[in-house]
Amino acid sequence: MAERAMRPFWIHQLAEYLIGVALIAQGLQEKDPVVPAIAGVAVLLNAAIVRGPLGAFKWVGRRTHRWLDLVLIVSILFAALQPWMTVPPGGRLIMLVMLVPLGFLWFYTDWAERPDRKERRLARADVKGDAVGRSVGRFAGNAYNTIKKKTQ
Repeated sequence: MAERAMRPFWIHQLAEYLIGVALIAQGLQEKDPVVPAIAGVAVLLNAAIVRGPLGAFKWVGRRTHRWLDLVLIVSILFAALQPWMTVPPGGRLIMLVMLVPLGFLWFYTDWAERPDRKERRLARADVKGDAVGRSVGRFAGNAYNTIKKKTQ
């Protein structure tokens, strides 16, 4: 079996924002918009609090966000299927439909934290840079010694 393609985290965040807006917009079209709108706000807040390229507040890391996504998916499923609160059929349907892209996003996202700028620079500075520096230093030293010998 081939490895699954991992999507960058910014795609995950952007899609979560769009799903949250869709849930809110659909909820506001219903007679009783409370449950779908709350689900949409929860998805939007979940996308906004994570440390990522599109995060607004950057309070939690990606590892924590990964588990918050699962809690959110289960909560939306529960809210769509629970019998004691009034949820219009359209609201139930949109909440259940939006679980599909949320599930795919969760499964195909690369959750790796981006290293700090200092660590990225150190990783990019490979051994070749040190070797070039040493070569240039030797060249300058040999040139200096040659010029010094010729002038004496």
